[in-house]
Amino acid sequence: MLKGFFNVPIPVNEPILNYGPGSKERVLLKEALAEARSHQQDIPMYIGGKQIHTIKKGKVVPPHDHQHVLAQFSIGDKTHITQAINAALAAKEDWENLSWEHRAAIFLKAADLIAGKYRYKLNAATMLGQSKNAYQAEIDAACELIDFLRFNVSYMADIYKQQPPVSPRGNWNRVEQRPLEGFVFALTPFNFTAIAANLPASAAMMGNVVVWKPADTQIYAANLLMEIFREAGVPDGVINLVYADGPETGDVIFNHPDFAGIHFTGSTKVFQEIWKTIGTNIHKYKSYPRIVGETGGKDFILVHPSAQTDIASTAIVRGAFEYQGQKCSAASRVYIAESLWPEIKKLMLRDLATFKMGGTEDFTNFINAVIDERSFDKLAKYIDQAKKDKGVEIIAGGNYDKSKGYFVEPTVLVVDDPKYTTMCEELFGPVLTIYVYADKDFDSILKVIDTTSPYALTGALIAQDRYAIDKASHVLRNAAGNFYINDKCTGAVVGQQPFGGARGSGTNDKAGSMINLLRWVSPRTIKEVFESPTDYRYPFLAED
Repeated sequence: MLKGFFNVPIPVNEPILNYGPGSKERVLLKEALAEARSHQQDIPMYIGGKQIHTIKKGKVVPPHDHQHVLAQFSIGDKTHITQAINAALAAKEDWENLSWEHRAAIFLKAADLIAGKYRYKLNAATMLGQSKNAYQAEIDAACELIDFLRFNVSYMADIYKQQPPVSPRGNWNRVEQRPLEGFVFALTPFNFTAIAANLPASAAMMGNVVVWKPADTQIYAANLLMEIFREAGVPDGVINLVYADGPETGDVIFNHPDFAGIHFTGSTKVFQEIWKTIGTNIHKYKSYPRIVGETGGKDFILVHPSAQTDIASTAIVRGAFEYQGQKCSAASRVYIAESLWPEIKKLMLRDLATFKMGGTEDFTNFINAVIDERSFDKLAKYIDQAKKDKGVEIIAGGNYDKSKGYFVEPTVLVVDDPKYTTMCEELFGPVLTIYVYADKDFDSILKVIDTTSPYALTGALIAQDRYAIDKASHVLRNAAGNFYINDKCTGAVVGQQPFGGARGSGTNDKAGSMINLLRWVSPRTIKEVFESPTDYRYPFLAED
């Protein structure tokens, strides 16, 4: 076996392609979209390197064209979850004993495959399966995922380099970072292909074996991700991809003695139930499981009287309505100084009037469909209630239609009460609520923002007054794990803004940073003594 101290390639953020008219990437992406729509896939589970098909099937449809079937997928049961756990544990010894540079090489190759050979196919799968437009798919399925893989390899190397600074003469102190004892469960969301891949990959990169269950509405891209991982060289059984009922899956996973940790992104309610279940079963496990989760957000933008109105309007419109407000970082509550409101309102309505809504295959559409009928119905319910409530004015949108796709117009509510329902509850869709405050009440509105929501994921301040920026940064220090000044509250970039929040938004273990990877290892300290004592007596025991 070769020995050496290896330097990994220095990561840089993947350049974002623009898909403008006449560009090569636009042509290639449209070809990939046409190819994906031209046939129906039969998607298997992947357990121990085998493709598992079952009689029971689920359907994959584009949210913006729900009569078209892209694929059917095999639905598993408890026996398949058990098989996946057994396959993971069977692969564990060889995988964790593989030299780290070979694990690194596998995921670096995966990044290059996504950057090249699979870029348009993966973007197309994300556009069709999750109703993301070309730009949103590019920054997610291509760029962010590539960045996760390349930067995480670098962070992994940095972790292994960290050693005790002192080894006295006659001693050698060192630390090794062991993978967790058991298997990791990755439970991933619909809204980001990059997150769906990173949750199992980051744990596997550190030498762990994984059982991965994606959201049903992300299975179309997840299947392709698994193909990419396999082509990159991830050994059989290291990552096992399963589709089964959530409670049934949890019943097997969270009762298994080798359950070592969960990497989760999803709803706060589900995460809290998982945490409670783990606590109830804590006596069953070989070790205390690592619980890493990023959940919801009720993300805010605060506009100070000193703000530039065009900056504020752009941050609000982009932050609230890119990807139909289905980013966990999306702006959903905005507080605007009264003196600026007339101008900002004019600018927002001007831009909203130019939005086109429709399928992702038409690149002129800025707004696409929400993910499924359940999400559509929830949003429609809130909009209908807002139409009835006093103290609420709908200044844009308010319409919806699910006859062809799950389309909800970008909707802007202006409320008299800063604690109105849609200022407090997470909706996860293109519904934005605005409260206009008196300029003199800036200090008090900071307290309102800090106490309105149980979440603390992202937030933004638009201001030119440096004293106001300083004050808001301090008062809102616990209100957002990612805080933006003079920018929208979305768009965290790997290697630049590690992402995660606290309070009801999760464990704040910062995806895209060394912090996250440290959760998937268990350090062992080793002290080796070269000049060992041969007498128990210490000098102080000698007689005077």
